[in-house]
Formats: sequence, C-alpha cells, structure tokens
Amino acid sequence: MLPAVIDSYTTALGLVGNPSSIHSQGQNAKRMLEEARESVAASVNADSVEVTFTSGGTEAVNLAVKGLFWARQGATPRPRILSTRAEHHATIDALEWLEQHEGAVIDWVPVSSTGRIDLAYLEAALADDVALVTTLWANNEVGTVQPIDAIVALASARGIPVHADAVSAYGYLPIDFHASGLAAMSISAHKIGGPVGIGALVIARSATVTPLVHGGNQQRSRSGTMDAAGSVAFGVAAAHIELDRVQPLRDRLIEGVRAAVPEAILRGDPAGRLPGNAHFTFPGCEGDSLLFLLDVAGFSVSTGSACQAGVPEASHVLLAMGLDEPTARGALRITLGHSTTAAEVDAFVAALPAAVARARTAGYADRETQLGH
Repeated sequence: MLPAVIDSYTTALGLVGNPSSIHSQGQNAKRMLEEARESVAASVNADSVEVTFTSGGTEAVNLAVKGLFWARQGATPRPRILSTRAEHHATIDALEWLEQHEGAVIDWVPVSSTGRIDLAYLEAALADDVALVTTLWANNEVGTVQPIDAIVALASARGIPVHADAVSAYGYLPIDFHASGLAAMSISAHKIGGPVGIGALVIARSATVTPLVHGGNQQRSRSGTMDAAGSVAFGVAAAHIELDRVQPLRDRLIEGVRAAVPEAILRGDPAGRLPGNAHFTFPGCEGDSLLFLLDVAGFSVSTGSACQAGVPEASHVLLAMGLDEPTARGALRITLGHSTTAAEVDAFVAALPAAVARARTAGYADRETQLGH
C-alpha cells in the first residue's frame, strides 16, 4: 500500500460510527465514505452515485454478471451470455454457476493467438436472446488490451449491456466510464496501492443490476454495512494514480529477458498490452519450477496457472489462445508496480538465465508431459 493510503486507513480505522446511522459519529463516517466514493468515481470519470463499493474485484464481477443476467430476464427469454474462455476465474466460475443453476447458455467467443476477442464472431452471435456481454478490459495474465469501444458499439446496437472486468487495467490504462458506454465495470483497490478487501462495481445510471445480497439497501444493488475505512483508503489510492510510469520499465524488462534467454517467447499482444505486464513462455521449463527458483533469488513472479489437489495445470488463458499444454505450462508472468525500480528489473534479468537452466534440468512435473504424451 502507498504510505498515504496506510496513514488514511489507520486513522479511519480508529473512528467509530456506522455510515448508515443518523447520529453525529455515523454521519461523520458517512461523509468520509461519500468523499471516498467521489474520489473513486473521479478516477474513472463516473458519477459518485454510479459507484457501489464491494469486498473486492471478485464480488464486483459476480454482482455484475449475475445481477445483469437476472435483471434482463422477463417476458422475452434472454438465456445467452457472451464471453471468452480467457477471462479471470471470477467471471468464468460465475458464468458456469449461472449455467448450472439458472439456465444460462454461455456462448464462448474465441480469442486470437494474442488473446484478443474475435469481433466478427461476437457480432454474428449478438441477438435478442443475449442477456449481456462480459469481457476483460485487459487480460490479467498476458496483458492484452481488449477493444472495449468496438465491443460496446456492437452490443449497444442490439440494446445489449456490456460489463468489463477492469481490475487489471485500473490504474494502468486511461479509463473513461462515461465515454465507454459500459453498463457496468469492476475495479479493485489493491491494484492501485490500496488495501485488499475493497473494490467497486461502477454501474451506469441507465443500467439495472439485481443485488446478490439483500438486507438494508445501503448502496445501489448491494446491502450490508459499508466499510468506511476501506473506502477511505480506496479513495486516497484512487487520487494517487499515475499512468504510464511503469511502461519504460516493462520495455526494459522485455528487452532484457529476450537478450538473456533468446528462446523465451513473449505472449499477448506485443504492443496493445498493459504497461506493467510481461508474459513469457520458456521452452523446456515448468513455470512452477521457474517460480520457485526465482523466489529463492528474491523475486516474486507468477505462472498464471491454477494448482488443484497438488496437480499443476496449464493456464486456461494460454490454452484459449491455442497453445498446447506443455508449452502453456512453461509460462511466467512478470508484473511491475509503482514501487518497482530499474535496478530491480536489471537484477531480475541477471538472475533469470541460471533459473531457466536449472528449471530445464528439473524437467516437467510428470513424466508423461516430459515425454510429450
């Protein structure tokens, strides 16, 4: 967290008063919370009334996907939802739940080899039975930025609302909610130097979202006592957003990795990507092996994969992009933040060749994969 965020957070935690109470302490908490809401709204060019605070990005995504779906059910059946298999699991799991329990029909829109949505397929799939379109603003694993304007234009022509998961884009790309034409957009404080456990769903004035939680109507489309301290910290973080600072470091990192390990392959769009994201696959390596070796060297990186019941799994994003499983299992995601320095980038690049060499010696996690079966 940013130092200013920590200061504001700890101060706010020491205050008492439920923001929904009418006594003076409650009203003071409400004033602080609403000022924070205005700060978050300003950071994405939205109105404060359009910002609904949540417990984080996952809740915001679930509220958007399920809430828009439910709100769109009426006299005209609208069971279909358009999305991609390259989404964050917050979206994919919510969609699969709607499919299993609410009769939703998920139409999975293909993505290109760089992770970009197939606009031609999307346009052909749009019809009166579509409840909503949901897509990442920018892919959280490979960094590819989606053509939000084109997606919204196609869907709006058919009167279909669009939700964008902007959790990874927020604080790194310029976001104008009003200009985007989105019905809803998910964001989270922890991506911009705020605390974990506070996010927001930005809901357009014209959109209707059915709540997930009932009991109090404290916010639009969400009930529950509001986290005043978390909201205050979120607001301070939102006011400290600085775009484009990390892109030169990302370019330095990509150039360094290519020079140090020439066979490494950059994944995602080479140009239209998040400024703080570099995602590579390393032939002959397990991403998990690289992760542990680099962790020992003092660098925290990610494979972008899930590990269930102790069995390593390839990234669903890379598989959706057309990579085979052995290739996808050699993935490494390196992300940069507001505290990253050029010296740290150079030190990472210097440590990488030895880690790759040791990872190749270790081979794959199971012999069948190692043999290419």
